[in-house]
Amino acid sequence: MATQVPVKITTTEKLAVNIRKATAQDLYAIEVFIEQFVATGDVLPRTLGELEQLYPTCYVAEYDGEIVGTAILEVYSWKLAEIRSLCVSPTVQGQGVGKRLVTACVELARERDILEVMAITRSEEFFASCGFDFTLPSMKKALFLQTRDDLTHNE
Repeated sequence: MATQVPVKITTTEKLAVNIRKATAQDLYAIEVFIEQFVATGDVLPRTLGELEQLYPTCYVAEYDGEIVGTAILEVYSWKLAEIRSLCVSPTVQGQGVGKRLVTACVELARERDILEVMAITRSEEFFASCGFDFTLPSMKKALFLQTRDDLTHNE
């Protein structure tokens, strides 16, 4: 059986991509979708257990009946939430899907009166185009220390 290579959609027309909150029925498909981005080191792995806890703040992008994007707003407290697992299929990248997913997460944070939303990313320019910056108006910066190289987590 021949391997099917996804064809990148190149169009100047707005794609009919539907952004919606995830449901419990989406969890397995989300886990499988994210795996391709974990394999390339773009995002950290998510277990099905994590997704079960987070799906109420998870969004999916659908195109032609298939998931082509995901984003999760992980809420830590009323002060802070993080955009996690932002993944957009290469077939629809550059079509505004990622921005729409980020906007959905930010709007949810606003609805919940969360003070700050952060994103840890390799795509600085993308998040800057969504209004994110390296410092907050109060000049706060996030600093990190990685405690291990193995990014998998055994539950």
